[in-house]
Amino acid sequence: MLAPSAPRQQLLYEEMVGRIQETDASVPYAQGGFFYYTRTEKGKQYPIHCRKEGSPAAPEQVLLDLNEMARGLEFLSLGAFAVSDDGSLLAYATDSTGFREYTLRLKDLSTGRSLPDCALRVDSLAWLADGRTLLYTTQDGAKRPHRVWRHVVGGTSDVLIFEEADQRFAVRLSRTRSKGFVLCASQSHTSSEVRFLPAGQPEAGWAVVLPRRAGVEYDVEHHEDRFYIRINDKGRNFRLVSAPLADPRPERWSEVVAERPDVMLEGVDFFESFWAAYEREDGLSQIRITDLARGVTLRLSFPEPAYDAVPLDNREWAARTLRYSYQSLVTPGSVFDYDLDRGEKILRKRTQVLGGYDPARYATERLRARAADGTGIPISLVYRKETPRDGSAPLLLSGYGAYGFPYPVAFSSSRVSLLDRGVIVAIAHVRGGGELGKGWHDQGRMASKMNTFTDFVAAAEHLVERRYTSAERLAIEGGSAGGLLVGAATNLRPELFRAVVARVPFLDVLNTMLDPSLPLTVGEYEEWGDPRQREDYERIRRYCPYTNLRAGDYPAILVRGSWNDSQVMYWEPAKYVAKLRTLKTDPRPLLLLTNLGGGHGGPSGRYDKLRETALDYAFVLDQTAG
Repeated sequence: MLAPSAPRQQLLYEEMVGRIQETDASVPYAQGGFFYYTRTEKGKQYPIHCRKEGSPAAPEQVLLDLNEMARGLEFLSLGAFAVSDDGSLLAYATDSTGFREYTLRLKDLSTGRSLPDCALRVDSLAWLADGRTLLYTTQDGAKRPHRVWRHVVGGTSDVLIFEEADQRFAVRLSRTRSKGFVLCASQSHTSSEVRFLPAGQPEAGWAVVLPRRAGVEYDVEHHEDRFYIRINDKGRNFRLVSAPLADPRPERWSEVVAERPDVMLEGVDFFESFWAAYEREDGLSQIRITDLARGVTLRLSFPEPAYDAVPLDNREWAARTLRYSYQSLVTPGSVFDYDLDRGEKILRKRTQVLGGYDPARYATERLRARAADGTGIPISLVYRKETPRDGSAPLLLSGYGAYGFPYPVAFSSSRVSLLDRGVIVAIAHVRGGGELGKGWHDQGRMASKMNTFTDFVAAAEHLVERRYTSAERLAIEGGSAGGLLVGAATNLRPELFRAVVARVPFLDVLNTMLDPSLPLTVGEYEEWGDPRQREDYERIRRYCPYTNLRAGDYPAILVRGSWNDSQVMYWEPAKYVAKLRTLKTDPRPLLLLTNLGGGHGGPSGRYDKLRETALDYAFVLDQTAG
């Protein structure tokens, strides 16, 4: 079925490869007297993890060459990766199937020798200060991280030191930047509880910062004699409070930043002499820095109407710079350091886009569609400036809308192949995501989940009405929960779309959520509902894509699944396509493509990922542009 598009796929793939700097290196980051970075080599699928001691100009030490480790494997993914405080030991975890079952191993970096220490089904880890004790979490049969173990290097009998019994909660370990504490966070989709122990006391017991309360989420940072707690107890968009280490009860709290209905406090990072707040206002990410040494606060400025700015590897407690990434739909990924002493941004690297890419040839916009209830739905767009606005241009509309995750306004050098062929690319920032704070998420989950799908339809209608495209040239795409989005939207308005690409799509919501033995199900009762309860069952049944398939005409549809997907099992896309084949009345293609060697994110190699993208783009172009 795809053979006629093979030449176009190959051409697109060659264009995409031709735009990337195949032999390249990341900007090194400092940690404990070393500079860590990754690099790639032309023709090799995976990054090579390296470091240099004392200076970026020092001799290179290769820590892990994933290309060597992947020999004979179809898939390889690196999960947890942490170096001991003295820099002598590396703990890392790899998955060789795509099923997200990671095996923990240790490596002696002073000799390059792999140690026999090993643990299975590992999720997160943290070194203690002695450099010989490692804490790690393991998963249960539903892939929920639920147990914390203490391992001494060279030992064979690990000690269970914590177990999370509530199946809604997953456990994650981290080490504070100050190196003073290990944190153990139990988190559901709506509540959290954080335990801590001093990093210098391997056998100390856990203490709880704040016992879990229904509907209250929080996380913790450490600075000097206080914890700093980002919490949504007084409002959905979080506030920041400080608490004494010796007695972190709420009655001892001092408010640092109040909750603001129009600003989401997404996170904070504390350093020895400053702290940074990561906020989202009017759908756009913001970074605010408070210099404790000088007693001043400033907010970084960004030049474009739609962009993404996030912190990067800021590992050093004594740093006087904050590293962050900036990109937009036209500006390639850029690494900046903000120097507090000089008061300026320093560009460390901008991803090279080969082949003559010129951002001045492209335009980016931010629109608002109007939902049926009057809510404004943000849309981010990018296109070549000469692309016509008369309804004749093909348009690819993406979306996600779940878990409170904002859809990143990110650059893609592969996308240039569409833009240069006259395709407009748009992102609908629908409710259920986190673009406009926790309230935006709340308006697209549980009893309000239908808003996610009608928002997406409203965004598509707006783009057609404004003559960016027409229904005959409009394609939509989404992956995972975004696959649910495009599947539900297609059922609502099949005549509005010409083509659909659904990647590892969550299409059989009702049956999956009725099976508590599957990964994610129990924890996600707080996102979708529990269909064992009649009210939740009826609500999910109204939008579940598989359940609501009906006889009639449908767009051209490409459905992608993965055999080793642990989040959306391969049978969901398979049974959706099988059922739709018995119902569709049009001659348009309905294709199921299953990756037999990948997981939820598809293949693991960078060239393999580009081939998948080329195939998807060829399908969209074949259907919308001829």
